[in-house]
Amino acid sequence: MYKKKLDELEKQLSKLHPEEIKDYIKQNDGEILSEGRHFMKYMTEKIKEKNLLKQDILLKADISLGYGYKLLSEEKVTKQRDVILRICYAAEFTVSEVQHALQLYHMEMLYPRNPRDALLMVCFNERPGSVIDVNDLLVKNDMKPLRSCGVQK
Repeated sequence: MYKKKLDELEKQLSKLHPEEIKDYIKQNDGEILSEGRHFMKYMTEKIKEKNLLKQDILLKADISLGYGYKLLSEEKVTKQRDVILRICYAAEFTVSEVQHALQLYHMEMLYPRNPRDALLMVCFNERPGSVIDVNDLLVKNDMKPLRSCGVQK
């Protein structure tokens, strides 16, 4: 997990000359993305930290095990942010952990000015029940439920 905030890194970069980039990377070794599967590494770390099993998470997320394992290993990718949100909710992620997972997956982060995203953020904070309960809350508030992981369109 990263220790420095993005604005701290951006502040360092604002004072840097292009020829100093190697020093910046060396000084911020644990803060810089390296080559490889960042989402997979992050999810594995978080799941282990929370003492959860991938199988249980995927079942709670209502995602088929085969598809879910491929997503978590980055063998398959999805364009559906709701699929990642389902996994994060089932893995008991906090809002900041969800934001980081979405960022690593190169997806839009939850945006508090978007009513649906705002309700999802509240759900991640309050944990009102299962993914089904979250979908019920979304529908009750005239919002689209989290997309299921059936046929990908």
